[in-house]
Amino acid sequence: MSLSANAPSIDDRYRLVVRKRLMLALLIIAAIVASLVLDSTLGPSGLSLGELWQTLLHPASVNAGTRVIVWDIRLPYALMALLVGMALGLAGAEMQTILNNPLASPFTLGVSSAAAFGAALAIVLGIGIPGVPAAWFIPANAFAFALLSALLLDGITRWTRVATSGVVLFGIALVFTFNALVSMMQFVADEDTLQGLVFWTMGSLARASWEKLGVLALVFAIVLPWSMRSAWQLTALRLGEDRAMSFGIDVRRLRLSSLLRISLLSALSVAFVGPIGFIGLVAPHIARMLFGEDHRFYLPGSVLTGGAGAVSGLDRVEEYCSWRDHPGRHRNVAGGCAILPEHYFAPPGGSIS
Repeated sequence: MSLSANAPSIDDRYRLVVRKRLMLALLIIAAIVASLVLDSTLGPSGLSLGELWQTLLHPASVNAGTRVIVWDIRLPYALMALLVGMALGLAGAEMQTILNNPLASPFTLGVSSAAAFGAALAIVLGIGIPGVPAAWFIPANAFAFALLSALLLDGITRWTRVATSGVVLFGIALVFTFNALVSMMQFVADEDTLQGLVFWTMGSLARASWEKLGVLALVFAIVLPWSMRSAWQLTALRLGEDRAMSFGIDVRRLRLSSLLRISLLSALSVAFVGPIGFIGLVAPHIARMLFGEDHRFYLPGSVLTGGAGAVSGLDRVEEYCSWRDHPGRHRNVAGGCAILPEHYFAPPGGSIS
């Protein structure tokens, strides 16, 4: 009797779990802040913390060179890394949930390949949206084709009522189709445009600007609360379609709204920085290990792990080694290195299997 009386209640254990998850979230946020500081200070023109603080708070009091380095180059670069990582982390988490597929990522829909084809048309043939400023010509074209592929997938889903496996297969078909079209663009491109196209398809966060940051931040600020409103429905969907429908959830409508959110985040991210691999795949797995399947914690956890993965200091590698001309490669290598131990340490029947 005394043992049972002293045992923690279900409410106490739940509060303990919530407290641990909040502590994990605070630790990840602290790591993100530290990485942002490092990304803003490290580089060929190194800055001290005092110089960085002075430049952020009183930009008029520092020389023009330091002001340009911080406000026009490093700060947009680091913040774009954070926003893109957060967007792809959220998109990947929803993708793996609605498709019930641990290998799903935002690019499973063919969004990345469609964006690459849109960029190829703009770079090689100069075909794009009329009236768009030159600075936005390639991103606008990439976004238009990425969104087009998502709308096409949404239309197929509505008209045919295919199962989740059918959605994945159609996405893979889009990937192969657009990749073939990009290869054709590379074949007809001259030397200069081919170099620009290849560099774009490798992905680079160095394309950041305050205007692009504002657009992506606005969309993300709208999509994140929208996703959180569906958190309990997505959690129920993890129990199976039949169980979710028994709770009164319109599974088809839930999937379509999730696809729309995934498409917006993925299309904008790819349009602004090009294909950045693995973040949308790895971040949800890490978040699932740390925060569990409850989407009230899993979705914000995926946002944080995606952002942390994007600003973890890997971007500074570009300034110190020969990979600076191939800015997407070290992210793919890091993603591969991250998912192997995650699979090894996952319990049987855990997040991967």
